[in-house]
Amino acid sequence: MSTQSWLNSIWYGGVAPPWWLKPLSAGYAAVSKLRRFAYARRLMRSTRLSCPVIVIGNLTVGGTGKTPLVSWLAGQLAERGFRPGVVARGYGGSSRAARLVHSSDDSEVVGDEAILLARRSRAPIATGRNRPAAAQLLINAGCDIILSDDGLQHYALQRDCEIIVVDGDRGFGNGRLLPAGPLRETPARLQSADAIVLNGGDAPSDGAMRMRLLATSAIALKYGTAKPLREFSGQPVHAIAAIGNPQRFFASLRAAGISVVEHPLPDHKPLKIDDISFPDDLPVLMTEKDAVKCQEIAGPHHWFVPVNVVFGAGDAEKLRGLVVECVKKCAART
Repeated sequence: MSTQSWLNSIWYGGVAPPWWLKPLSAGYAAVSKLRRFAYARRLMRSTRLSCPVIVIGNLTVGGTGKTPLVSWLAGQLAERGFRPGVVARGYGGSSRAARLVHSSDDSEVVGDEAILLARRSRAPIATGRNRPAAAQLLINAGCDIILSDDGLQHYALQRDCEIIVVDGDRGFGNGRLLPAGPLRETPARLQSADAIVLNGGDAPSDGAMRMRLLATSAIALKYGTAKPLREFSGQPVHAIAAIGNPQRFFASLRAAGISVVEHPLPDHKPLKIDDISFPDDLPVLMTEKDAVKCQEIAGPHHWFVPVNVVFGAGDAEKLRGLVVECVKKCAART
């Protein structure tokens, strides 16, 4: 069993955490609280940019659907005449310095999510461990709104609006902080958010906006041709997912009637030919985030499955209105 599988069994599977994880969680909680206090009292430097900053983040480790939401929101703002730019940490990439990202960049340098955003959102993207510096590059490039992909806990960049995405299927797991649980911050942090978006699940929303990720097609990596996902129904496929929550991807394929041979991999893992090759001629389906890492090594039987954000009735308008109102307030303040 991999380390991540072992942790998931504790975080989400009902397995009791070993005793030695609990004091580590207490230490994490103390450091996190002290760090936030230091930023609130200006004992640590926090940068205010010249344009509105919208943070889309989560409370848990692993995928909640925030990156597709960032891409959707960037498109919505662009349609309304704004010039959004997206700043990301660049997880999985080797680059540390602030830099603008192009869709042709190497994912092992700038990170897989940054490449995905560059291709899907068509907004300027910047990465860097220093988020304020990366965001300033976007402003210099003409952006008038900054969307921060993740970064909820990155208080060095001041924000004007916080949107927290919650996994509606997994929730907050065992409710413990890292590493005994999946939480970066306690659920009480939701109270200070401007909006809460619940991705999937059947639990009551309690005022949160609801969204889901819809997959309807598959695109051949080698040729760029697309076909309906339902055409794979009734046949087995190899399914690759190096994302925070691989089971979400596998479940979406099964919902389309596909028989899935699962290949979960660590989040952001660089994919090599051995990771996507199998001793049979079955189709290989993978997430769009994984596809950016193996475009050059894919064969004709490799496909990726893009997802689109779909909101519950009225929730898309509600979220758009909330963000636009935030932008207006920022403009009035300046």
